[in-house]
Amino acid sequence: MIHFEHIEYLWLLLGVVALGLLWFYMRWRSRRTLSRWADRTMFSRLIPDHSTWRPSLKMALTLTGLALLIVALANPQFGTKIEKGKRSGSDIAICFDVSNSMMAEDLQPNRLERSKRVVNNLLSTLAGDRISLVVFAGTSFIQMPLTNDYSATKLFLDQVNCDLIASQGTAIGDAIGKAMQTFGYGDADRQWEPGKGRAIIVISDGENHEDDAVDAARNAAKEGVRVCTIGIGLPDGTPIPEYSPRGRTNTYKRDHNGSIIMTRLNEQMLRDIAEAGNGTYIRANNAGSGLGDITQLIEGLEKEDFGEAVFSAYESRYQYPLVAGLICLLTELLLYERRNRKFNLFQP
Repeated sequence: MIHFEHIEYLWLLLGVVALGLLWFYMRWRSRRTLSRWADRTMFSRLIPDHSTWRPSLKMALTLTGLALLIVALANPQFGTKIEKGKRSGSDIAICFDVSNSMMAEDLQPNRLERSKRVVNNLLSTLAGDRISLVVFAGTSFIQMPLTNDYSATKLFLDQVNCDLIASQGTAIGDAIGKAMQTFGYGDADRQWEPGKGRAIIVISDGENHEDDAVDAARNAAKEGVRVCTIGIGLPDGTPIPEYSPRGRTNTYKRDHNGSIIMTRLNEQMLRDIAEAGNGTYIRANNAGSGLGDITQLIEGLEKEDFGEAVFSAYESRYQYPLVAGLICLLTELLLYERRNRKFNLFQP
């Protein structure tokens, strides 16, 4: 089975096809022009060293050489080799706020999309760690259990939106409890060992109205789980836009008195949660997420042995199309376009 490491480069082959079509068109046009002032039977007398097949062969070698170089650039990989290795890492639960306030647009394009970018940036720094995903608003549920499949994590992350939970609010404490469940805490069928390398990352605007999130973080810290928080939004306050089935409207959410609801980043709440959870707090903004402190904390966690993994690795075979492409281009350079009496193939 053939696998390409950089399959996007194969789109360049369309340029090779376009170049070939252009050459055939120009050759057809040239022959048509010559036929206007001389009969084809006279070509051999008027141009005795003219070759009918060499120009076509030179262009075929050029196109083939370019195509092979593009294939080499895409790095074709043939076959697989089975390798064994030990998997080790930490368990990390990401608690994702999906309350209506996450649709506020003080961060572009909005807080929700900015949160997804933060999580994707975090995933790019991880290696071997297991990830679970918890979404919360007025209540919470486990969106994805622990897994080391980051591609699956991104698929689940793409499905996150503010319509997942009808009950509105920001129950951070309940989300921390669900995150503990993904680690096996409170599960009679799983043996719980405090102090293992585990961390909970809460991504929210911090407007907690439902429970005691600080107490939940403190309880998690007693079990050896670090609780970190990432603030999404600005403390100045911004209205929450209304959305219809067709998309963004020009109105904003209002309370029962008709006043526009303003949402603000509650940094103090998020700092208190991180402090109680023996973690760290950072604020995401339009300039960047600044995940350095959290990634450093994760790297410092105790790594648990997840057992032996058997996986297959593709072997690169770019050398073959590379050499073949260079041979084609070199042959094209040596091939003389017209007949020569001294040499049948090459230019003197």
